[in-house]
Amino acid sequence: MGAGNSSNLPFGVANLAAHGERPALVLADGRTVRYRELAERVARQASLWRGRRGLVMLEADLSEHAVIGYLAALEAGHAVALHGRCGAEAACGIFKPEYRYRLFDGRWRAERLEGSDIAPHPDLAVLLSTSGSTGHGKSVRLSAANIQSNARAIAEYLGLTAEDRACLILPLHYSYGLSVLNAHLAVGASVFLPGRSILDEGFLELLAESGSTNLSGVPYSYELLEKVGFRKRSFPCLRFMTVAGGRLAPETVRLYHQHLSAHGASLFVMYGQTEATARIAFMPPDRLEGREDGIGVAIPGGRLTIEDEDGRLISGVDQPGELVYRGPNVMMGYAQSRDDLARGAELDELRTGDLAVRDVNGFFRIVGRTKRISKIAGLRIGHDSLEAALERLGIVAAVVGNDAEIHAYYMGKRDAGEVRRLLVAASGLTLLQIRASRIDALPRLASGKIDYQALRERMGRKDTGPPGQEGVQTLFEQIFYPARVRPDDSFLSLGGDSLRFVQLSLGLEKILGIVPETWERMPVSVLAAMDHRESKRPQVGIDLVIRALAISLVVLHHETLWPIPGGAAAMVILAGFGLARFQSGALLSGSLGRLLRPLAQILVPYYLIVAAYAVAWGQVPWASVFLVGNFGFADPGRHSMVPYLYWFVEAYCQMLLVFAALFAVPAVRRSAASRPFATGMTLLAAALAARFALPLLWDIGNRQIFTLPWNLYLAVIGWCAALAETWRQRSALMLAGAAIFLYFGFYEAVWIGTTIKFVMQIFVLAALLFMPRIRLPRWAVQLTLPLSAAGFHIYILHRFVPELLLTPAQPILSPTAFSLCSIVGGVLLGLAVWSGQRHLFRWLVGVRRGMYPLVSAGGPTAPRVLSDA
Repeated sequence: MGAGNSSNLPFGVANLAAHGERPALVLADGRTVRYRELAERVARQASLWRGRRGLVMLEADLSEHAVIGYLAALEAGHAVALHGRCGAEAACGIFKPEYRYRLFDGRWRAERLEGSDIAPHPDLAVLLSTSGSTGHGKSVRLSAANIQSNARAIAEYLGLTAEDRACLILPLHYSYGLSVLNAHLAVGASVFLPGRSILDEGFLELLAESGSTNLSGVPYSYELLEKVGFRKRSFPCLRFMTVAGGRLAPETVRLYHQHLSAHGASLFVMYGQTEATARIAFMPPDRLEGREDGIGVAIPGGRLTIEDEDGRLISGVDQPGELVYRGPNVMMGYAQSRDDLARGAELDELRTGDLAVRDVNGFFRIVGRTKRISKIAGLRIGHDSLEAALERLGIVAAVVGNDAEIHAYYMGKRDAGEVRRLLVAASGLTLLQIRASRIDALPRLASGKIDYQALRERMGRKDTGPPGQEGVQTLFEQIFYPARVRPDDSFLSLGGDSLRFVQLSLGLEKILGIVPETWERMPVSVLAAMDHRESKRPQVGIDLVIRALAISLVVLHHETLWPIPGGAAAMVILAGFGLARFQSGALLSGSLGRLLRPLAQILVPYYLIVAAYAVAWGQVPWASVFLVGNFGFADPGRHSMVPYLYWFVEAYCQMLLVFAALFAVPAVRRSAASRPFATGMTLLAAALAARFALPLLWDIGNRQIFTLPWNLYLAVIGWCAALAETWRQRSALMLAGAAIFLYFGFYEAVWIGTTIKFVMQIFVLAALLFMPRIRLPRWAVQLTLPLSAAGFHIYILHRFVPELLLTPAQPILSPTAFSLCSIVGGVLLGLAVWSGQRHLFRWLVGVRRGMYPLVSAGGPTAPRVLSDA
C-alpha cells in the first residue's frame, strides 16, 4: 500500500488472511464472511483506491459493506472519515475527501471527488466526529498507533480470544462501536451484525441464535433491553456485557451485575472519550460491587490523575478535580478543516473535562463535568449532580443551564412545580432561577447519548411554542397513532408501509422544505434536528407522482369509461414496490405481525363501508367480510358482496398473505436475503405461470380480472423494481417487463383500453427503475403529495359522490356536468376524509400528551402548556 496505515494495524489484509477460515462477520440472514474472504474483498476494494494518499469519506452503517470500506481505505493508504448519513454531506464540504463510499440508490458506490492538494499526515488513520449525528462539531484525528494500542488494551482487559463473538449494535461512526469492531478483529474474533435495533421484533431471538459471547451498549441500550425483557431470556453463550458512553444508573448497574453473575457472566462498566480513541478506564467486574457509580482504573498502558484548575496534582482521597488521562491512545488533535489533516500529533495528555474523585483503593468516580456547571448567586451548580438527585427520587431528567437559570427536562407524570421544588432543595437556588418542563422523550444522538445541545437550543427558545405544534415527532405520532413513537424510532422500525410513506412525505416536505433521501431509515430525532431548507424545485419520489396520477385515472375511468384503465394496474405495481421497499425487513425476519400490522389502516375504513352496505341492504355481504368477493362466486346484485370497486382491497390483503406464507419458509428467506433480485425474478416467473394457468383451471369469465392470480405478477414486478440495484438488473427487469406488457397489451388485448393499460405500465416501470426522483415546481409538489397521500381514501370513497350524494341533482345536470361534478367531488371527498383523519389523530395525540382535555363543554380546547412552570 501507499503511506501505509494498515501495516501498523492488526487487521491489515495480511493479518486478516492469516486467520483463514475463521468467521469474521456473521450476518442476520445466516451468511458468514470468513477472514479469508474478508481479506480478499478488502484487497479488491483497496485496489480501486490506490494512488496518492488522501481521504475517504465513509457513510458507515452497520453492514458488511461499511466494514469492508473502512478496512479497504486503510489498506489503500488513505485516512478514513466515518460519518452517519446525516453528517457526511457537511463533512465533505469541510474536509474535501478524494473518495466517498456510501449506500446510494440501493447499492454501495465509491465516488471519486475533487479532493484537495493537502495530503493527510502519514500517521493519520481515522477521523471521527465528536458531534454525534450532526457532523457540525470538531473531528478527532486518530493515528494508526492510537487505534492499535486501544484495540489491544481493550482485548487484554476483556480477555478477548478468537473464540469470542460480539453482537454489534452501536454505530461504526461512534468511537465505542468502532472500538468493538477493532478489538475483535485484532484477535481474530468474529462480529455479529444483527441489522436491526433492540426494539425490533425478533432481536433477542437473533442474539440468542447468533452465538454472541458479548454485547456492548450505551446506557440507553440498557433501557431498551429492559423494555424487551432481556433478563427474562437465556443467552447461554453470553460471557460478558459492557456499558460506556455515559453514566448508567447505579441501580441498573447493580441489577445487571447481579443478573449476569448469577448466569456465569460479567458486566464491564467502562469510561472513554473519542479523544482517547475509545476507552480510558474500566471497572474490573470482581470489584464492581459497592462501586456501581465508579469508572474503575485506567486501561492497560494508560494512566489517570486528578488535577486542579492550575494543573497541580491532587493526590488526596475523595478530593474532586479534573480527570486527566495519559496513554498511547490519546488523539493527535482536533480537525476543523482540510488543512488540519496535515498536522502531526500535538497532544500527550487528555484533559477530559470531567470532574472526578479517587477512593482509598485507587478507583475513580466521575462526579460532574467542568463545563456542565452554572455559577448562579455565587454558587457552583453541577448539572450532573442535579440529574443524579432527581434520579434518586425516581425522576428521569436532563438538566441544562447557564449563569442565569437552570432548566430540567423530565419524563413522567410528576408536576412541574414539584420538580422545581426538588431542584431548589438540591441546589440551594430559588424558584426564580429554576424551570422544569415535562417532555415525552429525551432527545438523543445516534450514539444513544442525551442530546444536550438540542435541549440548550430549546431552552434558548424559552419553550414558547405550544407542545402540540407541528413537528417531526408530532407528525410521526399522528401518522402511526396509536403506536408510541420514540426519538430513536424510524419509519422502517415502526413498520411503515407505502400509505404512511406518502403521508409522512407530505408532512416532512412542509416541515423540512426538502425531504432528504433515505429519510425512511433516519431516526425521528435526526429528522427533527434538521433545518428547514427552501428549494424552488424540490425533488419528489417518482412513486408518489405515479400514485397521484394513478388514482386520478381510476376516478376518471370509473366515471367516464374512457379507454384509460391503467390506473389500477399501476397501483398494483406500486403495492409490490412499497412492500419490498418498506416491509422486506419484516418478511426476511419472518415477522408476520410486523407485516400485517399496517393492514389496520386499510381494513378499518373498508369494514366501515361493508357495515354501511350491510345496514342499507339489511343483509351481510359475507364474501366481502371474509375478503374473498373478488373470487367470482358472489355478486353485488345479490348483496353477497359489496360493489366490484373494492376488489383492490381484497386482492391487496390476499397478496400480503401470499408473501407472508412464502417468507414463512426459511429457505425462501435465506434466498431472498442472499440473492434478493434473483429470488424476485423467480417469484415473477411463478406469478406469470399462475396468471396463464388461471383461465385454464378456473373459468369465472370476466370476473377473473379481479382475482389475485390475475394481478399478482404486477405486484411482483413492482417488488423486483425496488430490489434492482445494478444497471444490469434494471435493464433485465425493464426488458422482461416490456415484453410481458407488450404481450398482454397486443396479443391478449380485447379492446383498445387493454392496449393503453399495458403500454402505460411500460412507462411506469421505466420511471421506477431509471428516474427514482423527479424535480417539480413547488406548486406541482403541493398538488401531487396530497393526492398521493389521500389516494386510498379517494379510491374507496369516490363513487359515493355520483351514486349517493349527487343522485338528487342528476335530473337537473347535463351528463357532462354530472360527470365533471362526480370526478371533482370524488377527489375532494377523499381529500376531505383524509384531512379529517389527520385532524382526528392530531387531536388524539394531543389528548394522550395531555394538551387537550378528553371532554369539555365546548369540545376540544386550544393547546395549553402543562409542563412549563
